[in-house]
Amino acid sequence: MSTLKRAVIKIGSHSLSSASGGISGVVMDRLAAAIAAFREMGVECILVTSGAVAAGMAKLNLKERPRDITGKQAAAAVGQGILIEKYSYFFEKYGLTCAQILLSRIDLVDSSHYRNAQNTLERLLKFGIIPIVNENDTVVFEELCFGDNDRLSALVAGMIDADMLILLTDVDGLFTENPLKNSQACLIPLVEDVSKVKELADGTGSSIGTGGMRTKLKAAEMANRFGMTTFLMNASRLNELAKIPGGTYPVGTLFLPSKHKMSGKKRWMAYAALSMGTVIIDQGAQRALVNNRKSLLASGVTGIDGYWERKDLIRIVNADGDEIARGIAELSSEETHKARGLRSKDIIQLFPGLKCDELVHRDNMTVIAEGNGP
Repeated sequence: MSTLKRAVIKIGSHSLSSASGGISGVVMDRLAAAIAAFREMGVECILVTSGAVAAGMAKLNLKERPRDITGKQAAAAVGQGILIEKYSYFFEKYGLTCAQILLSRIDLVDSSHYRNAQNTLERLLKFGIIPIVNENDTVVFEELCFGDNDRLSALVAGMIDADMLILLTDVDGLFTENPLKNSQACLIPLVEDVSKVKELADGTGSSIGTGGMRTKLKAAEMANRFGMTTFLMNASRLNELAKIPGGTYPVGTLFLPSKHKMSGKKRWMAYAALSMGTVIIDQGAQRALVNNRKSLLASGVTGIDGYWERKDLIRIVNADGDEIARGIAELSSEETHKARGLRSKDIIQLFPGLKCDELVHRDNMTVIAEGNGP
């Protein structure tokens, strides 16, 4: 019996594309067969897919990916219908029904919207449906897009508390160097700490896709902090994908989960929500947050940036601009400006009726920084 109960599988545009242009039916067939095999072994699956723009490019006879946002949206508008129609055909071949879920960043920034998307995915899985998730490229604007589906896949995996994130790409895994530039590069089969291999990422993705090894490592880092395993493998080995629930991994790179699992609410704060402003803290406050897991007090704040109201999400950075944490502010930006550097008892006197003396309570904060503070 597999210990893997729920998986998110992500495939990129380059892996889906056929040599003649458009989307490869062969790849889709193999992917549907692998997911059907997962289902037979009791593993629920969500597919995060790219390919709408690529499918639209083929239909519109475009040789190159549009560079402007409206061109990409037009291609995606044409391609989304083609993409889901093809997926529906191949999944039905294996007795499965799929559902299209189009998400934009704005759908996840509000906690209630985030929960609504979460509940929809959970209900589809309960019905035995394969949710197929893609970014809603036709309406999103650049400032509120995920940027790539690697990040989206990690967010979805965190949203439905998956056991594993599987990233299908066009290389065999993470290498010591770029294998396209150095034939002596060696595959790294196991990574225990993603932060120690970030420098190995090289460049962006193909002319068709938007990702690259940097985005894969960022997705792995996010998923691992959520407490789940990440596996990076070549989409050309799709026939071997079904081995994973049985505990056998194809050629690829396995990223182990973090020892400290981030809770659902803190996942949203760290990676899905948009911050309304920033507070700058001193070294003592940084040590209290990172090393001692304390709440943020106004006494440790040295500056602010932006405008926010009480209960808005804010970023917490050090003097160098490095993000330390995110959390729900108990004071507005104007109040924070007045309270910075003050002791707790002085803040209570300054704002009568305030229910707590912390700027950001520990329960409403997620620490981004790893390791020891300065």
